[in-house]
Amino acid sequence: MNKLLPTSTAGSLPKPSWLSEPEKLWSPWKLEGEALIEGKQDALRVTLMEQQVAGIDIVSDGEQTRQHFVTTFIEGLDGVDFEKRETVKIRDRYDASVPTVVGAVSRPKSVFVEDAKFLRSQTKAPIKWALPGPMTMIDTLYDAHYKSREKLAWEFAKLLNEEAKELETAGVDIIQFDEPAFNVFFEEVNDWGMATLERAMEGLKCQKAVHICYGYGIKANTDWKKTLGSEWRQYELIFPSIQKSSVDLVSLECHNSHVPLDLIELIRGKKVMVGSIDVANKTIETPEEVADTLRKALQFVDADKLYPCTNCGMAPLSREVARGKLNALSAGAEIVRRELQA
Repeated sequence: MNKLLPTSTAGSLPKPSWLSEPEKLWSPWKLEGEALIEGKQDALRVTLMEQQVAGIDIVSDGEQTRQHFVTTFIEGLDGVDFEKRETVKIRDRYDASVPTVVGAVSRPKSVFVEDAKFLRSQTKAPIKWALPGPMTMIDTLYDAHYKSREKLAWEFAKLLNEEAKELETAGVDIIQFDEPAFNVFFEEVNDWGMATLERAMEGLKCQKAVHICYGYGIKANTDWKKTLGSEWRQYELIFPSIQKSSVDLVSLECHNSHVPLDLIELIRGKKVMVGSIDVANKTIETPEEVADTLRKALQFVDADKLYPCTNCGMAPLSREVARGKLNALSAGAEIVRRELQA
């Protein structure tokens, strides 16, 4: 990507109302069978067009073909029983009914590769594909088999690596691993979480990204943020491990957060996807607000390594709000681009 300040989204975008219920996570599909396959592809076409019309440079599938950023990948694996559910506390924040690991996990076939090939066939733009990271996967399940978070994470890392290599072959330019759990389980990140992520990325020649945020704009997450005080320094505890890793891009939550931006200095040299769009409210940022966040970040990341982005996925928002936010992201990046080139 030669363009200065190339824009992208962290991941999900709202689905059309004919595919699933709007503004709702884990919303069931409204179609089935062949109609569902066709409906998902149409939704992917629509979301791709909306990104292109907004001027987004690095496009994604907007996660149109998956119900959820973690569980849809797990559905493609053997060893996990979705009928046998247990209640666990996800990210130490909220209770959720989750599937159970009942045996050795394996990946009988690729999960997202056909969808990625379809996206690749629709555009010449660079494409980014998101996979759940090993630590976030284990945090979204009940493990009745391995009975060890670390052991299960290593198993998932191996399966993620197989998937990632096939996505790379399908023409994906950036593979992003979503690890919101990195912002919660700091000791585990430094003990083995970063090592399992390295295993998931092993041998990839495409760009490798990790996305670490404070969560979707759902009540459990916004309530948690209120308890974090005036400075959110969680990144400080994990950035040294990331700095030493083979990760190329780090996706962060910056706009409307209490993250001291000078923490970005700890990952100097990495490309930084600076979250300049708040996904936890419905107010559409002005281009100048986006530009202001980017200007502040430029004190700590070189311009050729700054990638304007959203804080997190926008699945729980309305399509109208998401469109407005994409336009603001693009316009704000353009303001700063002009300033840098003046």
